[in-house]
Parts: sequence; structure tokens; C-alpha cells
Amino acid sequence: MTGWRRSFTVLALCMTVGATLLTGCGGTAGASGGSRDPVTVMTWATEGTDATNMPGMPAMASAYARWVNAQGGIDGHRLRIVTCNDHNELLGAAACARQAVTDHAIAVVGSYSIYGQSFMPPLETAGIPYIGGYGASSEEFRSSLSYPVNGGQAALLAGNGKQLARDCERIALVRPETVDGDELPVLLDTGLAESHRGPATDIRTTADAGEYSGPAGAALTAAGADPGLPGRIGTAAAAARAAGGCVTAALGDRTETFFDSFRRLERPGQKVRVASVLGSVSQGLIDSTGGARSPFEGAYVTGWYPQASDPRWQPMRDVIDKSAFDDNRIDPADAGVQTAWIAYSVLRQTIESLHRDHITADDLTRALDSGLAVHTGGLTPTLRWRFQDLLASRDFPRLVNHRVTYQVVRDGQLVAVQKDAVDVGPTLEKASRAE
Repeated sequence: MTGWRRSFTVLALCMTVGATLLTGCGGTAGASGGSRDPVTVMTWATEGTDATNMPGMPAMASAYARWVNAQGGIDGHRLRIVTCNDHNELLGAAACARQAVTDHAIAVVGSYSIYGQSFMPPLETAGIPYIGGYGASSEEFRSSLSYPVNGGQAALLAGNGKQLARDCERIALVRPETVDGDELPVLLDTGLAESHRGPATDIRTTADAGEYSGPAGAALTAAGADPGLPGRIGTAAAAARAAGGCVTAALGDRTETFFDSFRRLERPGQKVRVASVLGSVSQGLIDSTGGARSPFEGAYVTGWYPQASDPRWQPMRDVIDKSAFDDNRIDPADAGVQTAWIAYSVLRQTIESLHRDHITADDLTRALDSGLAVHTGGLTPTLRWRFQDLLASRDFPRLVNHRVTYQVVRDGQLVAVQKDAVDVGPTLEKASRAE
């Protein structure tokens, strides 16, 4: 009864103040506990397979939802997360997209799947935007309902070519024999050509092999480090030739397996520089393979974002500390986790720009298409998807963030090679014309 009397007294006091102040007593629609409708979004990823897995992305989405809901939601909208595992299957990706439709998701946010040809059509039919995908499929950079936050594999390979051109005379690229993988040599070679380097040797292989001795041997030969070379030209000459060679691999989770085979074949006196891209090599992988004694020590790595130790990641780390509940799937240095964080920042700013009690998928796409500027605290350039912001490329027109970062593994840590990011937009446009 005491509680009832207190509530009644507060209500009576509010009513006497006047209707203009009534919302201050009952809570505004945007405040914690307000009356605005909850919003449902989906985050999917490949988990538990022999291919590249990204369990940190749905885990980060769940942690983000716990954190933002504890603050009253996004502009008063409680955030509901639905997750899905595509099991690295074409049909699995389509099933996840259909589930997003069934669950009335207003967006798919911060997700990973290589099967864009399977998941984009159901989303397009339902009008559901795909915000901040990992960039693992070409459809993410072509669909008008896709809003990528990074440059995907395209930007990484173009940037990797520019990075390697500084030191490498002979380069071998080891990449998956897939439709999307077929684009990678052109991108790498365009980056190399800008520094007047010749094309890399293209070595195709499967993305889920248990060992890679065949491709590793081919890569060593192409880079000028054939194990039989010392017997033909002498030890000193063979060492000098190998010094100008580089091998870069973009095999996702199987990159570690490839370099394990590679190091077994490489002779001590014929060391070549190794390289890769973010997502194929991470700080977690370096730590787990020996840190400063890792086979990746000295490797060049091209990434989308600042290094994991950069203070601009601190807001994400704070959310992980407060709301991840020791979920070991979430590694702050993982590119998937970082992409999910940026994607949810896009979602939050888009919803906050609307100031509506009920949010639909169409509301999000209209806001994004009308030129909403999304700020990510310097982790990316300002993100905007107007027509004039799109890339002049038939292959990657939706790519609005074409910056990459150059990093190197030094004393077991990924560190920045230079302060500023590199714009590979012109390189990507040249690559499209070259195909």
C-alpha cells in the first residue's frame, strides 16, 4: 500500500504541473523504460567448420545488445539480436537470410558469409539492408541494399600489392580457387604495377586442405627460393636471390596451415619475406604460434583498421569488459569483432537519426541512402553511401571505405608501419578497368 500511495502521489503531482510537462513524469519515448518499439536485427557467421570461422561476430553483437539495453536501448528502442550459423554452406546462407525475414529483422548487421549470391536475393526481396558485412563476398559491394564499412578482400589485396612492391622483386600469391578468389590476382597485380613491379605468380589451392606442401613448394620456387637452388648456383647466390622474394597468402583460417607447410620446406639460408592480410593473420594467431618466435615474425600484413592496441578501440574494449561476460569467442584484435563493432555503430547512429517510435527496414535504407554521415571515432573515414560517395568501379561500386593500413609483425606484435592509412580507391578503379 505504501508503494501504491507513493505512485499515486507522483501521478497527481505530475497532472497538476500541466500537460506540457507530462512526458517528464511518465518517461519520454526515447528514455530508459520508454514506450518505443523494440527493434530486431540479425547477425550471422560461419562457426564450427573446416573453413574460415567468425564466431566473434555474433558474440560481439550479443554483448553490444546487453550493453546498449542496459542504457535504455538505442534512442529508447530495446535491441533484440537474432543469430544464425550458415555452416559455410550455400543453402545455409540462404536459410539464415530467410530466418531474418521470418523474424522481422529490420537489418542484418556485422555478419560473415562467403555466399553473397545466396543470402542477398532474399534480403533484397524483403527490403532488408545488409549493414557492415565482413566483405567476404562480391555481392556486398554491388547490391544497393548493402552498406559495407570496409573494403573487403579487394582493398586488402590491392593494398598488399602496394605494400609488397617496396621490398619484393618476385612475389607469389597463394589464394583459394573460388569465384571470388579469381579476382585477387588482378587486384594484387594492380597494386604492384603502380610501383612498376611485375605480376605475382598466381598459385591456386583449396581453402580447406589439411596441409599445403604442394602450393608451398610452388610458392618458394616462384619467389626465388627453390630448395634445390643452392646445389645449382651456390649457397651465397641462392641466399641473395631469396632475399628479394616474397610469398603472400590469403586463405583465411587455413593461412596458418599453409605457412606451417611453408616453413617446413623453406631452407634456413633461403629465407623470403612472408605476407598476408588481416583476417588471415591476426594478433591472436601470432600469439598462439609463438609470439616473437612465430613463423609470422617480420611478416607484412595489410588491414582495414588501426592496429588493435590503438586507443581508438577503447570504447569497444569497454563494452567487451562490461558486457561480454568472459565470452572467449570475443577477441578485440579480431577483424570480425572489430567489423561487428563498427557495423553496430552504424546501426545505432542511423536509428538515433530517425527519432521514431517504430522503425522499419525501409526507414533505415532511406536514412542511409539520403546521405547520413556515420562517424566511427577515427576507425574509418566518415561513412556515407550517397551516389557521389560510391567508387567508380563496376565490380565494387558500394565500396565507400577504401582505406587500408600497413602493419608488420615485430617482436610478436602487429604494429603500424606508418601513421596514416593508404587510399587504394584509385587502385581498385584501375583493377576494374584491367579485367
